[in-house]
Amino acid sequence: MAAQDAAVDSAGAAGRSGTEPGAAGPGSGNDSARAGEIESEQDHLDRVYRRLEEKIHEAEFLMADAARRGHVGTPGALAERDAQVFRAGVHLTRLNNEFEDFLFGRVDLLAGKDGAKGPDGAYTSVEPADGAVAPDGTARIAETLHIGRIGVLDAEYAPLVIDWRAPAAAPFYRATPVDPGRVVRRRVIRSKGRRVLGVEDDLMRPELTATLDGRPLPVIGDGALMAALGQARGHTMRDIVSSIQAEQDMVIRAPAASVTEVSGGPGTGKTAVALHRAAYLLYQDRRRYAGGILVVSPTPLLVAYTEGVLPSLGEEGQVAIRALGSLAEGAEATAYDDPAVARVKGSARMPRLLRRAARGALEPAPADRGGRPAPGQATPGQPTPDDAADADEAPDGTGPRVRTDLLRVVAFGRRLELDADALHHIRQAVLGGTAPVNLLRPRARRLLLDALWAQSGAASRAGEYVSRGDAELAAELRSGFDEDVSSEDAFAAFLDAWWPELTPRAVLAAMADERRLARWARRILTPGETRRLARSLRRVGPDGTGPLSVHDVALLDELDALLGTPPRPRRQHRELDPLDALTGLEELMPQREETQRERAERLAAERTEYAHVIVDEAQDLTPMQWRMVGRRGRAATWTVVGDPAQSSWPDQEEAAAAREEALGRRPRRRFTLTVNYRNPAEIAELAAKVLALALPGAEAPTAVRSTGVRPRFRAVHGPSDEALARAVREETGRLLDSVDGTVGVVAAMDRREQVAEWVAGLGERVVALGSLEAKGLEYDATVLVSPAEIADASPASVGLRVLYVALTRATRELTVVSTHRDAPDEQGVPDLLRD
Repeated sequence: MAAQDAAVDSAGAAGRSGTEPGAAGPGSGNDSARAGEIESEQDHLDRVYRRLEEKIHEAEFLMADAARRGHVGTPGALAERDAQVFRAGVHLTRLNNEFEDFLFGRVDLLAGKDGAKGPDGAYTSVEPADGAVAPDGTARIAETLHIGRIGVLDAEYAPLVIDWRAPAAAPFYRATPVDPGRVVRRRVIRSKGRRVLGVEDDLMRPELTATLDGRPLPVIGDGALMAALGQARGHTMRDIVSSIQAEQDMVIRAPAASVTEVSGGPGTGKTAVALHRAAYLLYQDRRRYAGGILVVSPTPLLVAYTEGVLPSLGEEGQVAIRALGSLAEGAEATAYDDPAVARVKGSARMPRLLRRAARGALEPAPADRGGRPAPGQATPGQPTPDDAADADEAPDGTGPRVRTDLLRVVAFGRRLELDADALHHIRQAVLGGTAPVNLLRPRARRLLLDALWAQSGAASRAGEYVSRGDAELAAELRSGFDEDVSSEDAFAAFLDAWWPELTPRAVLAAMADERRLARWARRILTPGETRRLARSLRRVGPDGTGPLSVHDVALLDELDALLGTPPRPRRQHRELDPLDALTGLEELMPQREETQRERAERLAAERTEYAHVIVDEAQDLTPMQWRMVGRRGRAATWTVVGDPAQSSWPDQEEAAAAREEALGRRPRRRFTLTVNYRNPAEIAELAAKVLALALPGAEAPTAVRSTGVRPRFRAVHGPSDEALARAVREETGRLLDSVDGTVGVVAAMDRREQVAEWVAGLGERVVALGSLEAKGLEYDATVLVSPAEIADASPASVGLRVLYVALTRATRELTVVSTHRDAPDEQGVPDLLRD
């Protein structure tokens, strides 16, 4: 794909927090140029909405006209009325459904080989005319097409918007610098409702000097860099541009029936390549990928950007974009674990522990220090349901407590009971298999009835019937026994308490009990790990409704698989109105159709597996997270992108094993992206020093540009945070004056909230974030706070890799503010960054 596509690896909505800075590099203009292009797109969008309103009025007129036709009274007039009402209603519903977030793309095209037009009003030629490009490399834009959710023609039948599914829209998805066809510029338009929020351009032909309406073609965003590189006079620079385009295009067009693995350092475009590959695959074979495409991003910030890159793929539920912390249904990560706890929760040892916990949670919880049992559980000596008159009330006031160590029922006039030992053996027999715990409840019920039946006198009588050859009478006797026992309130209440339906959150809450967790974690975790894990889960709370971390979400997903969901009664369809059935209006009159967004949300909620899975920043997934993602792609093809040098997981061999298990035995196709054009050479050179420490022998990607601006260093002496806060704020303010775009202030995770307070009030162009949150994002300039604190936040190798990530976020300028922990020299250069 285009190298400039890669440059937006993490820019845009994610890294810029809604701010649209001027592009860095010649040909892009500044904020005024961007504002002018946004205004131009806004004018076109306003025109489109005016035309849509006209079409809606036309549909409403047809509805009213059809109603008047009904007064004629003849059968033919009534049939014509019904048909017109139906057609007009469907059209009106579609127009109203598509009214929001209508426009998302644009392509600017050279003149085509022929002048034939398709039904949508666009020229059908794919290849440019022979004279479309002049010998001196100049060209004129002959046609501009806007891409949207449905096609719209103006009053003269010229296309205002091309339906994204139409053949004329294909170049928006398929054009690459290697095979651009007629496309010179592709533009992604971000809008909300009727307002254009931003534009981002991809230049398909950076070697051309193109004009639009007699003026140079504006290029906004990272496409401007490619324009500068493509027009450079040196052959070397042109060769670099060509290699970027070729290596990315090979990834996008790789065969789908396998796992496509893409590696590359910061700024090489892994994310954008993967996303454009999804667009390419979906366009090439929409039927095959009707099962859905799942895009997994490490953070919600990157999810926001991903949704901007693929604005058209979210419709009809075909693409689900999820952060790891929201991948499990009903979960949303809002808390953080410290590194020691995260290593336990993400470990490959956790499935064994969770399996024990899922089964152990069925057992009654021990009494708390006040001698009270856990809610819903009973302790020995509690009254049984048949002694309800003398029973103590349950703590929640719902009625008498139910004993779970003794079952007493009355059947055929006899009192039967199962004591604690018998119940324990029955439970162990039920749990002997591998089926999900909640799905074993019918088996548990059956074995309880079998044990009670064995105690009853009816069992011996049934044996006599069988010996006399009357098996049918024996079966009736047993059936009557089962019905008699099952209908007793005591049995039903006991079964609910003894084998409750467990939820993943309830089991996670049970694991917060350190004594219970210690039993389940024996020979799996060390005592210290058990203690830290239990304490971290206390935030979940007894009812399981507390905040979750991204690692907790993977645990919930594993527990969901271990527990299973009992079958639910099917929802009844809405009954047909008798009058509508008689008149036939139920069939003719259009019902309100769900919007594209509603359909996407419903399909995403119902879908548990996908046809294609894209994993971004794959090097950071823990073994537990690989298991979670793997469940969603058992029959899928995969695109996996990452960079081992940026991994924040300490045990890479353990993660690699989990990754192989998730991907299965599918054939692999491996690609490496080698060129970094996010960072100028001055910043890339500094980051390479840390890469050599973090991953000896690793080769850094080649930076393609130089700004002449060296990284700036500032040292703060003394342990006081006041001086550090003042320095960070001053350096952030200096960068705000130096660049037009955003400034990211990156600090160690445990200092991120403090740093946010330091830079509060400097404006929306400033983004404060922790080092682990910075991955995949980019800013025009960054302030890096204390490299040593970031490197020391994790084990040495992991901390250095996280520091490497933090150093590679800036597209223009970098300032490093060091403290006494960094041991800076006289120039303020920290020890970790010196030669």
